Amino acid sequence: MRQKMKVLAIIALVILLGACSNKDWRTASRESAGLALNPVTDTQASIEVYAADAFSWRGWFAVHTWLAVKQENDPEYTVYEVVGWRVNSGLPALREYQTATPDRFWYGAKPDKVLSIQGDKAAQLIPKITDAVKRYPWADEYTLFPGPNSNTFPAWVGLQVPELELDMPLRAIGSGYAD
Repeated sequence: MRQKMKVLAIIALVILLGACSNKDWRTASRESAGLALNPVTDTQASIEVYAADAFSWRGWFAVHTWLAVKQENDPEYTVYEVVGWRVNSGLPALREYQTATPDRFWYGAKPDKVLSIQGDKAAQLIPKITDAVKRYPWADEYTLFPGPNSNTFPAWVGLQVPELELDMPLRAIGSGYAD
């Protein structure tokens, strides 16, 4: 009976792993989810925080989160995120880049908006956010669990800039590491 249970557990695991939609990160979608304001036509300052299922089987349990800011009249957003593979390549975990599509799918997983602030309030908070990003204490580190990881970063920024009133998703494993 015990052997039969082990075999059934292995079969269930294989089926679950085979059901992952993100089998190959190289071909997974990175297109816009259509959630972000177009920076060319919507010129106001903007702050966005996104969360999407983590890549592969990790997405059953956890999300990857990132933040994007755009000053008034900027043609692109500045995206800040922490990515673990960068550390393995000798790069900082924290990365910054410019894009018109900060709401891209996270390797096949459609993001959700966690936070969205526009206008004068965003314009006032963006300098505080960029200052907090510069002071992020784990910019060169990444540990899947308990952190610091991709969820620790926005949570830490939220603690440094309480006016954001950032409420991290329940599945943002590692967000409590910043406390």
